[in-house]
This record gives sequence, C-alpha cells and structure tokens, in this order.
Amino acid sequence: MQIHVNNILKKLQEDNIHAYMLTQFNNVSYLSGYKPTSFAFCIIKENPIIYASGMDMEIAKRDSAIEVKEYESYEVMISELKKEGIKNLAIEPTLPFSTYVRFRDDFNICAKTYVNEQRMIKTPREIENITKATEIAQKSFLQLDIRNNESTEKEIAFDLVRYMIENGASKESFDTIVTSGVNSSLPHAVPGAKKLQEPILIDWGAIFDGYCSDNTRTIVFSEAQQEIWDIVREAHDKAIKAIKPGLKCCEIDKVARDIISDYGYGDNFIHSTGHSLGLDIHETPGFSTRDETVIEKGMVITVEPGIYLEGEFGVRLEDTVLISKKASIIGDLPLNL
Repeated sequence: MQIHVNNILKKLQEDNIHAYMLTQFNNVSYLSGYKPTSFAFCIIKENPIIYASGMDMEIAKRDSAIEVKEYESYEVMISELKKEGIKNLAIEPTLPFSTYVRFRDDFNICAKTYVNEQRMIKTPREIENITKATEIAQKSFLQLDIRNNESTEKEIAFDLVRYMIENGASKESFDTIVTSGVNSSLPHAVPGAKKLQEPILIDWGAIFDGYCSDNTRTIVFSEAQQEIWDIVREAHDKAIKAIKPGLKCCEIDKVARDIISDYGYGDNFIHSTGHSLGLDIHETPGFSTRDETVIEKGMVITVEPGIYLEGEFGVRLEDTVLISKKASIIGDLPLNL
C-alpha cells in the first residue's frame, strides 16, 4: 500500500498539486487497507490522513495503514488543510457535486485519476484473490448441472449465488444474469420466473477477499445457435491470442470486432470486447474502440465478444485473462458445455 501512496505523492509533486482527496470506498481501501462503511475522506499529502465517520473509528483504527482522525465537519477539515498550506487540491472525477461545492471556494481544484492508474497493474496478492474468486465462481457454476436443471431462471440465479457463498465467496460481484430463449439477446437481461429455454446465457462472478471475478457462458442447442456460437468463439480465441504488452487496448477490440463484422454481424456486437476488474467489477483500461491505453504486464482484463439477434437470441462468451508476455486465461472452465 505504501508504494501506491508514494507513487501518487510523486505525481502530485510533478503536477504541482498539494493534496489529493479520495472518497470512493474501494480507492480508500486500496491505499489504506480500511474500507469505509459510512463515509470517509482520504487526503493523500506529505502526511496522509483519513477523516472517518465516528461509526467507523474502531474498524478504521484497526485496519488503516494511514493515520485516522474522526470527522467533525467540513469547516474543521478545510481549516486544517488550509493551515498546512494546501491550495491546489486534486479530486476524483467521480466526487459528487454536492461534496465538490464544499471545497471549491477554498482550493484550486482539478480532477485526477491517480488511483485508477495505480490499480491498472495488479500485485501478486491481487492476482491470487482474482484467481480464487474465479475458481469459486466456476466450481459453483458446475454445481448447477445446467443442462439438466429444471428450475426457473430466478431460482438458478439464487442457487448460483448461494453456491458461491458456500464455496467461500463473500457475495456475487454483480447481479447474476441467468437468461434464456429470446431474452438472451439482451446483454443485461434480468432473470425471470420461467424455466430455461434455448439457448441459455449465464453471466456471473464471485468476490473473494474484496476482489471480483467475471465469466459468461452460452449453451446452444440448434444449428442456427451453434453457427453464431462458433463465430463468437473465434472472436474470443483470436482476441486472447492477439493480446501482448505494447499493443493498445483498442487494437484487441478491433481483432474481435473485425472477425464478427467479417461474418456480417458487426451491427450485432453492441458492447466493448472487455473490461479490467479488481476491487470493482468494471475498472480501466478496457478493450474498446476508444481506449488507447497501452497494454502492460500485470493487467487483468476480460474478453467477452457477443452477437445479439433482436427478437431471436444472443451469444456471449467471456473469460478473464492475466497479461504477462501474453494473455493467459484465469480458471479452467470449458467454453463448450
């Protein structure tokens, strides 16, 4: 954690910024080890400090690697920062406007993504946690015996979350998607009170020690569905094979998108090819048309091409990859189930 704080302090010095204020729970946790349950203001400066809610003081003092002080009021916090000579203050771009207005009259404010940049590269411990989360999620999925499951979509989603928790997850990493039949053409479909139809698309993930996993599998039955599945499989495999440090993220998106377009389904691939994950299920960078981030070793990114035929069905296949000299898939769940 200290190395991340030191890296941010270097950035602040380079940019002539005196302090950096964070309020996102996962960013505070990433830098300090303490995850707020109410609210907190983490101020990265020469002597970093966290202003924590009174309700959180016990847990904050126990877990935080950064000094903790009980929050009294905006006025007290602003006064203390000004006494230290802080004039130029960086904030997260996601800081609520209602909070921003409390500070704008007292400091020169700019938005910076210093923590997001640190979080792009995973440490060995973070990779271990993501791998464990993936193992839990995949083991739980197999327990469903999905081809022989006669429960409703809602019941299957519930069972999958229950299995993940029983297998060691703290919770699901996002709302579990279990959809089938016509609704599989909706990328973010909500499980319904109906029994499974064809095809079956399941998008799910677990959280282990704060870190997320993400997989999608589509089980097809007809010849027409298999044809689309094969195209998505080709885009999935070739995109992963193309990944290597030094390329831009948008170049990987283009690999998957070009394959699907060459088969005539370019307009039916309606989302990006993948996203980073970690403490949050969606982090930066991502494999998208506009993301020119250069791929580096230690990044963990999903690859999830899909084709969605409105009113008919959809197919998506998703794995999470760890990037070293090339990309390696985390987990061992087969694509073809």
